[in-house]
Amino acid sequence: MSTISYSRKGSGEPLVLIHGIGHQRTAWGHTFDLLAEDFDVIAVDLPGFGTSPKPAKPHSYRMSSYLDQFEEFFADLGLGRPHVAGNSLGGLLALGLAARGSVRTATALSPAGFWGPVGLANAIANLAVLKASTYSPGPVLKLFADKTALRKISMGSLYAHPERVDPQTALDDTYNLRRSPGFFPVAWQVSRARYRDRPVVPVTIAWGTKDRLLLPSQAVTAREQLPTVGHVSLPDCGHVPMIDNPELVAGAIVQTIAQAADRAGDTIGLHAAG
Repeated sequence: MSTISYSRKGSGEPLVLIHGIGHQRTAWGHTFDLLAEDFDVIAVDLPGFGTSPKPAKPHSYRMSSYLDQFEEFFADLGLGRPHVAGNSLGGLLALGLAARGSVRTATALSPAGFWGPVGLANAIANLAVLKASTYSPGPVLKLFADKTALRKISMGSLYAHPERVDPQTALDDTYNLRRSPGFFPVAWQVSRARYRDRPVVPVTIAWGTKDRLLLPSQAVTAREQLPTVGHVSLPDCGHVPMIDNPELVAGAIVQTIAQAADRAGDTIGLHAAG
């Protein structure tokens, strides 16, 4: 039985949302509610993050094991082959599930795995600063979460608009990053990851034009490496675009699913794409 923690809302075809390294399922913000207008939305905490416990043997923090754990999670919830959307590490995992054919569609938002040496070094440096900052005294962390100007400084590598992050959410995310046992082992595993597979289901890769963690130049690499999948730019969005522009992100996900349905001859009513 899967121990992955999740929140669930809505009805319709199942759609699983996967956050990035150091984050938790609240990363999806209002995007979660928008998608729940059309789908049975399940936002998860990755094993070792949020309220999900560390992987239990025989599972581990390896990327292939994470994919195995998601397939078990789908089976436990009776989801069959759900749609999936992921951000950063979650985007890499969504593409991995798409290559296995374990999902119906995948939308990857600034996915990991398309970096070169410079891009990887940039990501590691930014994550190291973010992680180190979480060990500041509690009053300092609360001050940076509460003050808009300070939130822009502390979260600028994640969002184009840190001012749109709720102060309590910012504080909760900071403590989650500090306490998550999965951060270092997952960081090691994902730093070695390169996406070399080919999706066998409809896929869209969407990238924020103001992403400072996984630079937009990596979107060019993704286009060159995967020319047959959909590629979308997310204007004025950073690395975690779900907060910067929930409507735009929800629309990209819905559009991926709608186009796949059109090709399959299905008809589904969709609101968020409008």
